[in-house]
Amino acid sequence: MLKQSITDVFFDLDHTLWDFDRNSQLAFQRVFVKHQIQLELQDFIRAYEPINLRYWKLYREEKVTKEQLRRGRLTETFQQFSIAYPIETIDALAVAYIDELPIDNHLLEGSMEVLEYLKPKYKLHIITNGFKEVQHLKLANSKIAPFFETITTSEEVGVKKPNPLVFKTAMKKAKTSAESSIMIGDSLEADIEGAAAVGMNTLFYNYRKEQLIDDIYAIDQLIEIKNFL
Repeated sequence: MLKQSITDVFFDLDHTLWDFDRNSQLAFQRVFVKHQIQLELQDFIRAYEPINLRYWKLYREEKVTKEQLRRGRLTETFQQFSIAYPIETIDALAVAYIDELPIDNHLLEGSMEVLEYLKPKYKLHIITNGFKEVQHLKLANSKIAPFFETITTSEEVGVKKPNPLVFKTAMKKAKTSAESSIMIGDSLEADIEGAAAVGMNTLFYNYRKEQLIDDIYAIDQLIEIKNFL
């Protein structure tokens, strides 16, 4: 049904193609060793992940700054274990984590196969809320940068998904229309609702196995994209 009208496919990056959870854990593992953090890594990760998601939601809503996100998610996670570090240490850990994050570049299962399938048929693009300096490194280091015609980051636009301006900017860069475009991502709010609001087709990658109420196109595995495109 979608195949006939689509010319341009827009992907989110983290949790959609790039295995953020796995790569993030490996980055923290090195940070903990280098900075001698005396805390069980798996316990930290379990506490950190929901806090990180909450801070990213606040960041999308312009309620916290980039600096507040980087500081707050670490500070609150350590507080779960009654650990308090001075702000200088938190900042050092935050910088070290961002430096380590693009070193491991595991992709989610099916990412490469789907990109190789789509590339001859469509123009491919990235729209991401992730930090500009890190996202470009992730794409290059994971060897998937050549698949994409354009990369649009929220930082360059000045607002974040689901703000309509992000999607409109991305489509303008891609020289395409909403009717000819589809957005594929793991966030109902940022990717699916945001893209649908400007008239784009959407495909939700249900990465977290959420209960879906709305009548939307959704997949549980990336390889299922072939059924739609």
